[in-house]
Amino acid sequence: MAAHPDAEDIARRVVDRCRQLGLSENVLCRRAGMAPSYLRLLMRAGPEFDPDAFVRIATALGTTWSELAAGDRPDAPPGKAGPGPKPLLFHLAEAECWELIGTHGVGRIGLSGGPSPDVLPVNYAVDARTVVYRTSPRVAAAPPEGTPVSFQVDHIDDRHGHGWSVLIHGEAHRIDDPDEERRLAALPGAVPWAGGHRPLWVRVRPGEVTGRRIGTG
Repeated sequence: MAAHPDAEDIARRVVDRCRQLGLSENVLCRRAGMAPSYLRLLMRAGPEFDPDAFVRIATALGTTWSELAAGDRPDAPPGKAGPGPKPLLFHLAEAECWELIGTHGVGRIGLSGGPSPDVLPVNYAVDARTVVYRTSPRVAAAPPEGTPVSFQVDHIDDRHGHGWSVLIHGEAHRIDDPDEERRLAALPGAVPWAGGHRPLWVRVRPGEVTGRRIGTG
């Protein structure tokens, strides 16, 4: 268990989680196997009063005790901590954008071919100021030749309230040259995290590269 978590913090997280799930106090108590009066006592007394009961409460809320005690999940999206002191927004030059996205990583490809736009995460590699990634020929991340697309890479530093985002607007081009495919397969980041058979290489040729950085004054 977490070391002496604050009773008020725990109670607030329980209330917030119930509100998020649309659970009433009675439903939570029924799931946790306790009376409402005992739940209220636990919220005042804190987890050391009855540790097992708090584990039941966490389970009833669809989380774990460590997450309830710490106030966040290890897989929570970034940005929970809020902005840093005196935040400032800076626009980045194109050279800075390419430096930030580096040689490879995970970004998001944006396509508008369906009834609504799709934004999909992909492993990417940078090749001569273009972005390349592998996918299956029959999925949404495999746009037709010449499709206008956007590609975004970003980073958030929750602890310091810093972050940056790079956005590329361009066209998607399918690569069908076996020699080129073999060369790209040797680049860092060429193996998709999702696994599976993904023989199609797609190259995003930039028409515009923009970026922003959030810092503090």
